[in-house]
Amino acid sequence: MSTEVAATLTMSSPEPATALLQVAVADPASEQLTVLSGGGPVDPEEVDVDGARVHRFRLRPGDTTVTYTASAGTGGAARRVTPAEWAEALRPSRYCPSDQLEGFATAEFDRRTPRAELVTVVADWVHRRLVYTSGVSRPVDTAVDTLLTGQGVCRDYAHLTITLLRALEVPARLVAVYAPGLDPMDFHAVVEADVDGTWRVVDATRLAPTRSLLRICSGRDAADTAFLTLFGGVAQFRSTTVTARTEGPLPAPDDAPFPLP
Repeated sequence: MSTEVAATLTMSSPEPATALLQVAVADPASEQLTVLSGGGPVDPEEVDVDGARVHRFRLRPGDTTVTYTASAGTGGAARRVTPAEWAEALRPSRYCPSDQLEGFATAEFDRRTPRAELVTVVADWVHRRLVYTSGVSRPVDTAVDTLLTGQGVCRDYAHLTITLLRALEVPARLVAVYAPGLDPMDFHAVVEADVDGTWRVVDATRLAPTRSLLRICSGRDAADTAFLTLFGGVAQFRSTTVTARTEGPLPAPDDAPFPLP
């Protein structure tokens, strides 16, 4: 199955700034990235970062437009969990303070449940517990805030799922993806968990089929997977447009863990 994706970002900066961009798919068949800043083209530098293809470039004063298009297949073998990934995906992180929810998770879930079933049970629990609501969560909200408010968007669903799984000693991490079938269309956040030594995806929002997702990058939480981060200047972010289309009819959203190549 082949998927076509595109993303356009626009922003304005009164002074120079450095941008880190994470919109490129992990394994494209073809792609094109164009950056126009301050009235002229800018050549982004690809930086080697674990779990991501990061492009760094310098914003000039004025308007900046980033355009990315790519084509990639959605099939492939499951990714094995390396020892380093296993260790990193078990530790608490900025948005996923799993050490704060160990007692809650232990009381709510049975640790003896087989791993694949436990991952599904936790994602189902988050799906039932939260109400998908745009604009209610803050950029600084952690999974604990999401648990208390009972609402949020995809990154909040992912953070709570990751936090509960780590609290149950299941390695878990956030994956940024393009998601054909997502409505409204945007960048999407899902969860990968260690199931018998391979990474398996679950999406507690149930808003898009996991079998058609296209990987952008993975990390401990949203701090590692943001599509745009700015340093050394002030910029006004204006708009984001994302599209993702796949060949043929889309499968139904899945609730069982599925490998994402």
